[in-house]
Amino acid sequence: MKDFQAIGGDRASDPELLSPLFVTGGNGYLGRNLIRHFVAKGFKVVALVRSQQSADVVRVLGARPIVAQLSSPAVTEAMKGCRSLVHAAAHTSHGPETPEHVQVNVEGTRAIFAMARQAGVRRAVHVSTESVLLGGRALINVDENLAVPSRFPGAYSRTKAEAERIVRAQSGNGFEAVIVRPRFVWGRDDTTALPILTQAARSGQMAWINGGEYLTSVTHVANVCHGIELALLKGRAGEAYFITDGEPTTFRSFVSRLLETQGIDPPEKVVPSWLVGTVARAGEFAARLSGGRIKTPVTRQDLATMAVEVTLDITKAKRDLGYTPVVSVDEGMAELKRLASAGGDQQR
Repeated sequence: MKDFQAIGGDRASDPELLSPLFVTGGNGYLGRNLIRHFVAKGFKVVALVRSQQSADVVRVLGARPIVAQLSSPAVTEAMKGCRSLVHAAAHTSHGPETPEHVQVNVEGTRAIFAMARQAGVRRAVHVSTESVLLGGRALINVDENLAVPSRFPGAYSRTKAEAERIVRAQSGNGFEAVIVRPRFVWGRDDTTALPILTQAARSGQMAWINGGEYLTSVTHVANVCHGIELALLKGRAGEAYFITDGEPTTFRSFVSRLLETQGIDPPEKVVPSWLVGTVARAGEFAARLSGGRIKTPVTRQDLATMAVEVTLDITKAKRDLGYTPVVSVDEGMAELKRLASAGGDQQR
């Protein structure tokens, strides 16, 4: 049996070192792409999903589905025999806090990693986010040494930060857990950011905050999958790694290019950040008073994510993992445009 500590160089794609691989969030945007990525390399993949419909999807992609909730004791049995884990399931809403933020991001992570240890899984990657560092101010070329803030802009950042603490606490004594933090995941088969952006642009509700000319890091979904594979094989236990497409771009130019791949003209409307911030605070207050019946159009979590510069230094991933992006922004945009022209089937 090969030892994970001996992994390196040309052996980084050896399926025997990772297989079988257990993936949570199997029918999510990232989960589907992870299944494609690892199955194409010859790995056996077991995917946790929440419904029979989702099970049918991941089965077609080549994974063996397990229908259960994150905290179900049945997951321990399903994990037995798996050598590695990618925990991609998350409640990604940037809206006001709901029970699902804690149930999925905190308690779900706690349960999955405890069961993985019990089942004998040896290596794990927890998919986190740069949002754990957001405090409402710009993050300019930051690295993984930046401490999490004392206050968070919303439930998503807070619960994902708590999940990271849980993962680090679980790592050790024969179970090695690594954290990967992509930023603004995009690309083919996107059922998260791209649909939201296209709907906002088509409805006339999109505007550039302060002109949108601040820089942002972004991560094509293929680069996320590549970075996760390298983290499984080479990442240092308990460490976090930023994964991006490399050089940052301006938020406005990147989102404009995304919209143009879908045949949508980018908006010209500009709004000042102070006005949007006022709307966010008032909307969140109204949502709390109404018990969630009133929906706010924008939240402070939204603004911390998309209204200021957020750029990440990936030197650590390059040094420790040998990471370099496998898909450029130009290549990813060309693929999106080609798929849209072929009829909009992002999954082909």
